[in-house]
Amino acid sequence: MDSHATPAALTSPPPQQSKRKKIVRNLIAIAVMAALGGFAWHLTHRSDEAAGGKGGPGGAGGRRGGPGGPGGEVASTVGVAAAEKADVPVVLDALGTVTAAATATVRAQVSGILQKVLFTEGQMVKAGQVLAQIDPRQFEMALLQATGQRQRDEAQRDIAKLTLTRYQTLLTQDSIARQDVDTQAALVKQLDGTVKTDLAAEGAARLNLGYTKVIAPISGRVGLRVVDIGNLVGSGDANGLAVITELSPIDVEFSIPQDNVPEVQQRAIAGAALPAIALDRTRVNTLDSGRFAALDNQVDTQTGTVKAKARFANTKFALFPSQFVNVRLQLRTIKDAVMVPVTALRHGSNGDFVYVLKADKTVSLRPVTRGQATVDKIQIVTGLQVGEQVITEGADRLKDGAKVILPGDKPRGAGGKGGKGRGAADAPAAASAATAANATNATNAATAADATAAAKSAAAAAAAASDAASSDAAAHHHHRRDASAAASAPAQ
Repeated sequence: MDSHATPAALTSPPPQQSKRKKIVRNLIAIAVMAALGGFAWHLTHRSDEAAGGKGGPGGAGGRRGGPGGPGGEVASTVGVAAAEKADVPVVLDALGTVTAAATATVRAQVSGILQKVLFTEGQMVKAGQVLAQIDPRQFEMALLQATGQRQRDEAQRDIAKLTLTRYQTLLTQDSIARQDVDTQAALVKQLDGTVKTDLAAEGAARLNLGYTKVIAPISGRVGLRVVDIGNLVGSGDANGLAVITELSPIDVEFSIPQDNVPEVQQRAIAGAALPAIALDRTRVNTLDSGRFAALDNQVDTQTGTVKAKARFANTKFALFPSQFVNVRLQLRTIKDAVMVPVTALRHGSNGDFVYVLKADKTVSLRPVTRGQATVDKIQIVTGLQVGEQVITEGADRLKDGAKVILPGDKPRGAGGKGGKGRGAADAPAAASAATAANATNATNAATAADATAAAKSAAAAAAAASDAASSDAAAHHHHRRDASAAASAPAQ
């Protein structure tokens, strides 16, 4: 039996040896995955280590040795601007409506047939210019009648005056009674009154004849014509013949907040001329320039504003009645104000502040007091002097005492040589801080992608190793089963 068992034992591997091989393969797969994971971690953190510098324990890291040593900081690239001295106008912006200085509806003052229209629609006319003609014939006849009546009454009055003169002569001769003289004198006075009445009637007839010519009451632009030739017109017509709007000068009405009313009123009482500018809807083009004219006498309780008016010459006719414009009223001018860009002013828990650039390329946080602001600059009332440089860009990454790099500066070396206690003054800089940050981000993205691919490859290799181990184990199992069958065959 031993001679038959020996060949089976030689042809089939021991069970312990198969398990050992399987364990070895699994350990190899785990080691490969760990190595790939470590390689991926090294790739993703290599850029940060390079940014931190290679300085050893003896290197001067941080702010003493630059960004090369342990605990070093990367200086931020910032933009700077110098505080300037300038005159700042204090203005008040409001939305206004253009209103005509005068508007007149031209109406006929006598009734008659419209014979002529002597203007064109949209024409600029002057005061006293004849615009239309009404049929004058009936008014000419009325004037002749009044003139005839006056002449008749004047003749009667002259006869009465002659008769009174004769009576007075006879009275001196005691040839006539005084009663007759007094009666004649009263008749003369009566006829004088009649003549005056006739003169008034004649004047009224002449005036009505003059009204047959329709005259422009004001200078301005004539609107669209309302009545055509041949129509009966009169003083009772609601629309009249046309409407004239005075365009030069012209007014703009706007509202002022009640908080600004005292200052405006004081300036107006002092006789100061407050310049006003009319801007278009985009606030870019100046339509006309004028001056403050008047202020209303009460506050609108619904809006908390007071109506005001500014007058413009409007020589170019850029302003049109009922047009919406933007009004900019200049209240005063601040002389020699300290101005900085709007982006330089920042706001914190303790109030407004700016970062001031020092000579050693560090910044100092300085509290300030803001004043008037324009479109791109703001006034600093206290806390800053003319000529000092303030940070305008990149201030979000700064703190008090932080180092900065100006756009025109060259990058400096960083880090020590390690172990010898020397700084990094002799090491050349590879790039500026901003460029290094961008390169780091790009490297991190690329290495992260490489690490992901490496991890996937490791997982695939581990899966292949496990499959190979399983295949080997199955092959050994079949080999042992065949060997056992071959060994038992001779025994049977």
